[in-house]
Amino acid sequence: MTETFSDDRIRQHRTADATVTLTLDGAPLAGREVEIEQTRHKFLFGCTGFELMDHANGTSADPELDARKAEQWEGLFNFATLPFYWGRFEPERGKPATEPLRKAAQWFADRGHPVKGHPLAWHTVSADWLLDLENEEIARVQVERIKREVADFAGVIDMWDVINEVVIMPIFDKYDNGITRICRDIGRIPMVRMVFDAAREAGPDATLLLNDFDMSAAYECLIEGVLEAGVKIDALGLQSHMHQGYWGEEKTEAILDRFSRYGLPIHFTETTIVSGEVMPPEIEDLNDHQVDSWPSTPEGEARQADEIERHYRTLFAHPSVEAITYWGMYDTGMWLGAPGGFIRLDGTPKPSYDRLHHLVNEEWKTPATTLTTDEQGRVRFNGFLGDYSITFGDRGGEFKLVQAGAADLTVDFA
Repeated sequence: MTETFSDDRIRQHRTADATVTLTLDGAPLAGREVEIEQTRHKFLFGCTGFELMDHANGTSADPELDARKAEQWEGLFNFATLPFYWGRFEPERGKPATEPLRKAAQWFADRGHPVKGHPLAWHTVSADWLLDLENEEIARVQVERIKREVADFAGVIDMWDVINEVVIMPIFDKYDNGITRICRDIGRIPMVRMVFDAAREAGPDATLLLNDFDMSAAYECLIEGVLEAGVKIDALGLQSHMHQGYWGEEKTEAILDRFSRYGLPIHFTETTIVSGEVMPPEIEDLNDHQVDSWPSTPEGEARQADEIERHYRTLFAHPSVEAITYWGMYDTGMWLGAPGGFIRLDGTPKPSYDRLHHLVNEEWKTPATTLTTDEQGRVRFNGFLGDYSITFGDRGGEFKLVQAGAADLTVDFA
């Protein structure tokens, strides 16, 4: 994909030609200067929020450092994913760690950032105490767990990765766990139906995702089977951990074409691009790559910045994609110890931070603009989808551009 072509598609799918009619106490505001500013993207530029849990809870060992991390996070992102891994969330049955996660979710929500919980059902990092139960009981407590979390966090977290990595779930053989047991027992599609039904019952208005790393035809078969079975999925989650090298535009476009045919919104839920040596291609399970040190390098950082820009341009240009979540802001604590973050171990930003910052906050954001209304009180402009403020003197109003194409709105300065 050429940059010009992607830019054309971005303009086509991510902007609106807006006509805003302004009135003052119901009468057209003619021939007056007004200031328009975009305050928020509609598109979800996301990242894990795991690293800000202590900051949000006021339990940071270094409040100044974590405050700087929060500022860096908000410089790029408007959408957070928080961890609900059952084995860590409820290591002892009946004692879930609800309060710290609620405080973290509220911290993001108070700043206008939607939050997604990840995941409600997964065979990895599962609760060990499930192994003491019979399969029927495991299924029952899994359903109860989903209903509890979705209900407890409603209004703060209204988006969930309901089930994670179902393609491999019943044949997962790295270690025994309760979730693989029941998935092997009842099958993939009944498993998906069970957990989605529970989440839908507890959160009828929540956005519910099916999420997987397997981009093969096996995931397509699963999706088709689930949809044919009548299970309602709100969005498809596609993981894109690129520890073994950047996918490239051709592969990414092919994946988008294959998974967009279901007519469902697509979320790139877990993206990683490393700024050091890439993982050897012969490794099948990324978890098997264990090294003592995996440093970020100047050459790797330059490559990462270019690949981050290319990946985000490709995804932002595709109309089916609604969200991109990067899997780790900081090299500290990155999955597999990989140098995949935007921030180095010493806390300084890599070139990839500056590159994405430019895209999100400059190239893809409508700049503050002064416009003059016509004789009917109208202003016209082309703007990126999202939330806007509009001011006239000491009066202010708000409006949203919610879909590409033409938009006609009215704002009254009462």
